[in-house]
Amino acid sequence: MHLEEWRHTGEYFDLLVAGNTPEMTRFLGGPEPEAKLRERHLRYADLADTEAGRMFGIRADQADGPGGAASGAEGGGSPALAGSVGYWEREWLGTTVWEAGWAVLPAFQGCGLAVAAVVALLDHARADGRHRLLHAYPKVDHPASNGVCRKAGFTLLGPADFEYPPGNPIRCNDWQFVLRAG
Repeated sequence: MHLEEWRHTGEYFDLLVAGNTPEMTRFLGGPEPEAKLRERHLRYADLADTEAGRMFGIRADQADGPGGAASGAEGGGSPALAGSVGYWEREWLGTTVWEAGWAVLPAFQGCGLAVAAVVALLDHARADGRHRLLHAYPKVDHPASNGVCRKAGFTLLGPADFEYPPGNPIRCNDWQFVLRAG
């Protein structure tokens, strides 16, 4: 597995489309219209030109997929984009922190890819050096994402109330990762 900066290519937009299913978005308010996906794609790609965070595609290597073969890598093609992971700025409890989020397509779930991608993301955020803390806010009833936080070394601070999407109240867990001593 390796991370690639989000790009303005159809392959990256197609990754958003592939993840825009009821199964993949049930903890995020459900599938979005294509126009919203196009906005998100552009925002992710343009993030690299700002200091407000980074978004990456998770590129599955040969051993990362089900049965040890990355989908899309058969027949000598390039390894598949298996998901996304990123961080961006958020005001939280009176300070600016990084917020992290990720999504791994169903064919690549359950093999540790999300944890590996989040650990790699933590290295990127640490090297960036702008913020001391990184948080993740999975819904309290989302066992997979809460498990990723635990396995990646985050500390659970407790539940928190959010709106996501705006106007939709949700209950999340506030997980924190200390990127550098304070």
